[in-house]
Amino acid sequence: MIANASAERHASRTNDSARMIAARGLEETTLGRDTRVLLIGFGNMGQALVRGWLARGRDAATIRVVDTASAARTAAAALGIAASERVDASGRAPDVVVVAVKPNQLAPALAELAPLARGSAVFLSIAAGKTFAQLESGLSAGAAVVRAMPNTPAAIGQGITALVANSAVTAAQRALCDELLAAVGATAWLDDESDMDAVTAVSGSGPAYVFLLIECLERAGVEAGLAPELARRLALATVAGAGAYAAASAEPAAELRRRVTSPGGTTQAALEVLGAERGLADLISRAVRAAAKRSRELSAV
Repeated sequence: MIANASAERHASRTNDSARMIAARGLEETTLGRDTRVLLIGFGNMGQALVRGWLARGRDAATIRVVDTASAARTAAAALGIAASERVDASGRAPDVVVVAVKPNQLAPALAELAPLARGSAVFLSIAAGKTFAQLESGLSAGAAVVRAMPNTPAAIGQGITALVANSAVTAAQRALCDELLAAVGATAWLDDESDMDAVTAVSGSGPAYVFLLIECLERAGVEAGLAPELARRLALATVAGAGAYAAASAEPAAELRRRVTSPGGTTQAALEVLGAERGLADLISRAVRAAAKRSRELSAV
């Protein structure tokens, strides 16, 4: 019974994710539907991207996947996507190459992709921490490169991705990259590559901070006497609802906080603890600084 209930919950979450992505598919694709996309790496983010593209009406025949893992290629085939173990430079060249491998797999991937850099393709990299200099060095000088930092909620079409382009990227290539990432959430363009470390620390790592908040609320609820399942439901709905409310409001978060804080009330009592010296605001600041610092360190590797 427990296993069946767990399976049902998993199936429900999967169906919810599919419906959310499909809802985004109602938006029309603005660029040519025959635009050729080569996706290098078919892990969690690569799969989220493909599901978003297909939901938006992109033809599976215009997408090719390269991944050394047979399970990944099988997963691609299940979506009607042609997949191979190595890059095949024969045939029509891709219009965009999406590099979605882990940072430690980037160097060999770029070496294999370098011949494609002599064409007109734009390279869209979501390899965390890898700079234009590193990407161009592995491809060729003058390659059109866009760096992107999506986050985990992209898996359900609710992510946000920051992008920055090098000087070789054309307006049309920029629009294509924006469309591909908009399939899994909002997009935001940066003017300066140096901002990517702060973006990584805020939105890239940010979902983990929110998951920790949910975890802490849930635990505190149990400690206060609530049943575990009820504490979990309350924590999840509160964080999701508050985020949606803030997103729908034109007011800054500080004003929304003030509005729900009655003088001398329960919320004020809690916020006095959270706002104490070296409280939540200080912790978040230090956490973001630590993540940004680590991002800069990883970029140097």
